[in-house]
Amino acid sequence: MLNPVGYVLEGLEPVRSHTSHATKLKIMNHLALSNLTQGKAVRHDIDVLINMVNIVEALYRLGFGQEYAQEVKDGLDALHAVAVRGKDNNKFILKAGEMNALNVICELHDAQLEVITVKDLDKAIALVEDERRNKRMRSVKEKT
Repeated sequence: MLNPVGYVLEGLEPVRSHTSHATKLKIMNHLALSNLTQGKAVRHDIDVLINMVNIVEALYRLGFGQEYAQEVKDGLDALHAVAVRGKDNNKFILKAGEMNALNVICELHDAQLEVITVKDLDKAIALVEDERRNKRMRSVKEKT
């Protein structure tokens, strides 16, 4: 590591202080959700939402948003259901309850980004990568 002090100091900064990156991330997530709610979603939009929901769950497991346990579960279930239904024909259509659950989880993600630090986000990303590497994630390919 070339600059260990800089790395530590950067990790202590809130994600919200990185305005351009945080804004780009929020726009990307909201655009994917908008495409999904309008029936225009493609596989890339689903992938963006899967990444968002995985980070929401990881941050939840790290203690950010503990009071939203049911909302996190509902968001995970909703996205999984719509992804499974659309995996073969690439037509991702939401049911009303799923739309509500995904709207809530997107709002939760935005709120989490306002309070976490860069180090917290790094921990969440590492947790998601560990889950993926160890095949502990629920697959869209599995039968429901």
